[in-house]
Amino acid sequence: MAGTIRAGIGGWTFEPWRGVFYPKGLRQADELAYAASRLTAIEINSTYYSGQKPESFAKWAAAAPDGFVFSLKASRFCTNRRVLAEAGPSVEKFFAQGLTELGDKLGPIVWQFMATKKFDAEDFSAFLKLLPDRLEGRPLRHVMEVRHPSFVDPAFVALCRDRGAAICLAHHAEFPQIADVTADFVYARLIKGSDEIETCYPPAEIDEWAGRFRTYAAGGAPADLAFADPAHPAPKADRDVFAFFISEGKVRAPAGAMALIERV
Repeated sequence: MAGTIRAGIGGWTFEPWRGVFYPKGLRQADELAYAASRLTAIEINSTYYSGQKPESFAKWAAAAPDGFVFSLKASRFCTNRRVLAEAGPSVEKFFAQGLTELGDKLGPIVWQFMATKKFDAEDFSAFLKLLPDRLEGRPLRHVMEVRHPSFVDPAFVALCRDRGAAICLAHHAEFPQIADVTADFVYARLIKGSDEIETCYPPAEIDEWAGRFRTYAAGGAPADLAFADPAHPAPKADRDVFAFFISEGKVRAPAGAMALIERV
C-alpha cells in the first residue's frame, strides 16, 4: 500500500486554456467541472487575495467528483507581515469564511510567504502555533511555502516537523528547494514548465517526478533532491502526495498534470 498521489493546476479560470485545455464552446460556468473530471486536485488562488462566501465553497465542491481535493492558499494578510506572531486575527478571519462547505474535498492550506521574508525561528514558531489542527471537527493540513534561502535550515525543518506542517517542495529557478518530509503528506509545486512543451515539462522529466512522488507515497524520500536537513529523517509511513503544475508554462500546465496522473 502507498498514499494517494494527486496532480493538478492552480485555479481553473484562465483564458488561454480555452480551446487548448477546454474544448471550444464550453461554457465558462462548466470549466471547473471539466477540469475536475480530468485532474485530481486544484489549488485555489482567489482565497489568497480576498475573502470568499460559504456559497462559493459549496458550489465548487458540488462541481467536483468524489475523491477530488481542493487546496487553498491562505490569505496574504496572514503571511505578508513583518511580525508573524501578530497574525492571529487574520488567521481566524480566514478560517471563518466557510471552508468546511468543501466537505471531504477540503485539502491542504497553503501559507505562502514573500521572497523577502527571512526565517526567524522564534517568530515562525509563534506563527505555527496560531494554526488550528481542526476546523469544525475536520482535521486540517498545513503547508509552508517559503521563498527565501534562509529557510534552508535544519531548525526550520524541525519546527515544521514538530507541528506536522509540510514544507512545500518547489521546483523553481530561484526559490530554495526543500525536499524534507515534515508531515504525513507531501506538497509540491512544479514551476519550471514551458508553453513550448506540449506536456509543460519534458516527458522524461515527468517520468522522473512520477518516480519521486511514488517514493514519497511509499514512505521514502528521493535521494536526488535537495534537503535542508542533511540527515532528513522521515517516518517510514505511507503518505499522500499533492503535485501542482503552476505558474511557468501555465498554458500547458493541465497537460502536464494529466501526464503525471497517467504515470502514477
